[in-house]
Amino acid sequence: MKKVLIPTKLDKFAANILVDKGYTVVLDATTPMEELVKANADAEVLIVRSEKVTPEIIDALPKLRLIVRAGAGYNTIDTKYARRKNVDVMNTPGANSNAVAEEVVAMILAVCRFVVPGDITTRAGQWEKGKMLGREITNKTIGILGLGNIGRLLIKRLEGFEMKVLGFDPMIAPGMAEKLGVELCSVEKIFAESDFISLHIPENNETKGMVNRKLLSLMKDGAVLVNCARSGIINEADLREIKKEKKILFCTDVYPKDEPGEKPVADIADLMLPHLGANTKEANMEASKRAAEQVIEYFEQGITNCVVNKGIPDGLDASYQRLAYVLTGIVRCYFGKDVHPARVETSFYGDLQPYAKWMTAPIAAGISGEFDPSMDSTDAESFLKNRGIELVNRTTDEGKHYGEAMTIDLFAGGDKISKASVRGTITESNLMISRLNNFDKLYLEPTGHNLFAEYSDEPGVIGKIASILGEKQINIIDIRAPQDLKAGRSLAVIKTNVEVPRELIEKIKSAIKAIAVFQFSYNP
Repeated sequence: MKKVLIPTKLDKFAANILVDKGYTVVLDATTPMEELVKANADAEVLIVRSEKVTPEIIDALPKLRLIVRAGAGYNTIDTKYARRKNVDVMNTPGANSNAVAEEVVAMILAVCRFVVPGDITTRAGQWEKGKMLGREITNKTIGILGLGNIGRLLIKRLEGFEMKVLGFDPMIAPGMAEKLGVELCSVEKIFAESDFISLHIPENNETKGMVNRKLLSLMKDGAVLVNCARSGIINEADLREIKKEKKILFCTDVYPKDEPGEKPVADIADLMLPHLGANTKEANMEASKRAAEQVIEYFEQGITNCVVNKGIPDGLDASYQRLAYVLTGIVRCYFGKDVHPARVETSFYGDLQPYAKWMTAPIAAGISGEFDPSMDSTDAESFLKNRGIELVNRTTDEGKHYGEAMTIDLFAGGDKISKASVRGTITESNLMISRLNNFDKLYLEPTGHNLFAEYSDEPGVIGKIASILGEKQINIIDIRAPQDLKAGRSLAVIKTNVEVPRELIEKIKSAIKAIAVFQFSYNP
């Protein structure tokens, strides 16, 4: 009889399901976690919400086999240490999505109709109706950054308001966007034309501080910005300055830390909530239900779809998964973040053929930083399918004698289908890019910062690039310069000591009249 420890305030529904299946369940949200763990050292399953699961907690449970985070995020769990201890970690993605989508609607309506100040002043005996001329949201325009589970549910919840929906998500194919009733456009257009903007994107190196002065200055006077994603997405200092110039309304329920105390945005937020997005009875019950069902499926059927820290099968070198991620990332950068992928085709040669499905997750992560590469192929396939991206694994021709190599082809959608192709392998334990499009014998080791420039073949181009980089004190570490003689084109791949700023990339593109210039950085 397996013991399940639940040291958190989780709906009893989970405990009831597990008890009915013969599990022993300890549900205690009041006793300190360290004490509970010590008293239940024989537990094989740990179900948590936002509690920290440290190496010390894992070591205190020698029989532990599974940790389940009843929710989407799992940054409070040391997943790498759990893997070293052969403990699987699961989450319950999507369980909270509807709750967050409804919270966005509630915040928009509340700030537009003075719900909070109206209640406070009326209870105080005042009658400030004249100061509370509200706005309707029907027939207005809403811009949504991020069209994952929450973004899509938000669109559905707003259907009754007959709003025009603008959307940005590089992972959504045009056909899928059309089904959702979304006009795909640039982030700049969303900020310039929307009456309401809702953020539903992850916080990472690309998105941290992306909502800055440049974007905020495009907003309409009186437009509403809602952040129920992550606090770091917004440059708060820039928002503070822009609010002095424009009557932007700002609603948030996310902060650097979820804890009592002063909040850094208190002076600029028109509506603040204590991270209530997933805090509903229904979301709690759904997360509870999924957590229990996943535990049962894990032990009784061996289902591991939601394990987020999976290892790799015997016989596969993890370097090849990193290679799949890098190759995909390069062709993704070749098109640019504003181009929507429609199809990805793969070829795995030699002994890699049996491991094709184990490459699906890193390929999905290479296309979108939103996908966690530690998830499995089923999750990756679902992620790509939901965004309208077709995945095709081709039969390979072993007569080409590529050895243990792989080719990743990415096709972009839109009015004109275009393709970018890259091939690579592992050489002396190093990742090696052997070909990009028709530029063969590239032999690039892709770690660090690599600037790619494709241009019509003519003398002096590399010198121009080097001169522009030198003006900004950027050092060149290595240069690769293969040619496509048939097309009359050249490719310069320049490894630099630092990341090349975006404005400098645009300057280089203009100076050499490039067909494409992009940067790919990889620091494993």
